[in-house]
Amino acid sequence: MSHHRNSWQDMLLTRRQLLGRMGNGFAALSMAGLMSEQAQAEGAKAARSVATPLTPKLPPLPAKAKRVIFLFMNGGPSHVDTFDPKPKLTEYHGKPLPFSNLPTERKTGTCFGSPFKFTKHGQSGTEVSEIFPHIAESIDDIAVIRSMHADVPNHEPSLLLMNCGDARQIRPSLGSWVTYGLGSENQNLPGFLAMCPHGYPIQDTQNWQAGFLPGVYQGTYIDPSQTDIQKIIEHIKNTYVSQREQRAQLDLLQELNLKHLHQHQNDSQLESRIQSFELAYRMQMDATDAFDVSKEPESVRKMYGEGVYARQVLIARRLLERGVRFLQLYHGAGQPWDNHDDIEVGHRNLARESDQAIGALLKDLKQRGMLEDTLVIWGGEFGRTPTVELPTPGSNAGKQNGRDHNHHGFSMWMAGGGVKGGQVYGSTDDFGFRAEGKPVHVHDLHATILRLLGFDHTKLTYRYAGRDFRLTDVYGTLIPELIA
Repeated sequence: MSHHRNSWQDMLLTRRQLLGRMGNGFAALSMAGLMSEQAQAEGAKAARSVATPLTPKLPPLPAKAKRVIFLFMNGGPSHVDTFDPKPKLTEYHGKPLPFSNLPTERKTGTCFGSPFKFTKHGQSGTEVSEIFPHIAESIDDIAVIRSMHADVPNHEPSLLLMNCGDARQIRPSLGSWVTYGLGSENQNLPGFLAMCPHGYPIQDTQNWQAGFLPGVYQGTYIDPSQTDIQKIIEHIKNTYVSQREQRAQLDLLQELNLKHLHQHQNDSQLESRIQSFELAYRMQMDATDAFDVSKEPESVRKMYGEGVYARQVLIARRLLERGVRFLQLYHGAGQPWDNHDDIEVGHRNLARESDQAIGALLKDLKQRGMLEDTLVIWGGEFGRTPTVELPTPGSNAGKQNGRDHNHHGFSMWMAGGGVKGGQVYGSTDDFGFRAEGKPVHVHDLHATILRLLGFDHTKLTYRYAGRDFRLTDVYGTLIPELIA
């Protein structure tokens, strides 16, 4: 602090001092101009990033797959009745297990041999249940994982674990992570769609949630049981104004929203709303065409078969052709594969609804040259017990012909997209209760899926609440034997 008393002479400047201070001012003006130009450039860049968050991106690693279709058998299909034959189980039918039962959700009894026959197929000789004759025709393109295991024998947490990588916390779904990492090849359709006829599966929209990722990466729900495009996607058409007038309205709304967005530090909910308006406008033409299966040749429609699920799978192939990045197809609302009783009747009917369409999808993709870069995944949230579920009051009272939930060991399969087909990976014990040979946890499956898409699962992260999160949390081991 100066102790000199101010005087009026202090206000006088020499010519050299005056020019020096003015020079500094000119430099500041120049800097302000540069900073203004930089700010404008950054603002334009931010506006573009908000406008196109689903722009296609290249993965950091060489990728085998470009797109994914996850055929989700909702409710937990029985592995010992589908892709994991157990002669020992048939031998011990009606007898107690020769070892102590692992913990199950409900009380189970004696061994329950499969009511279905298994037959070897293809050059690989992989055994498949008689209820899947069409899928079996493509078995040499399929890698069957017989050693899957999860954490708990309950639908809700197991669905979230399989779909989002965490059984309890709100986390982004697999499809959200994939579209976050890769974008989408068609900006006029959602990059991630979830299709479930007649309503939602257990856990509803949490199965395709974006979690803490920007909302644009959340899955778009479609009810494929509808045949009218106006019902499949509500408000797909604007009946009040022309498309040109609608575009003008949307441009004005976009401009106002972007200003508001920049003032509120890029609020994710507002950004999601902006993207929803834009996507809804762009979908008006492409969606109508994509969901119209009548444009397919009759021979193709016949190949996929009849029924809601067949139509759903055919729509999915049309969406994949149009650049949609990730599709998840649920087999029915609720949990249809959850056959606690009458498993022979239930599984046979469910397979009849889905087998022909899935078999057709595999062949169709291969004929079109798309299977090599389309990853096809089949499975549910867990498997079922090799022992019979005992009757409980009010549910399957009096019946002893079904199976309880089993997370200790179950089967899934993958095809296409760089998968090494024609193989069986891992195994359960002789009775199908527990994964023993080369166990594969859900985190390991996710790590392998991401690697097929060109990502190291430990490096595809998003910073939230001061931490870098990833799909596999702090777990997951790549299974290189599944990759061609």
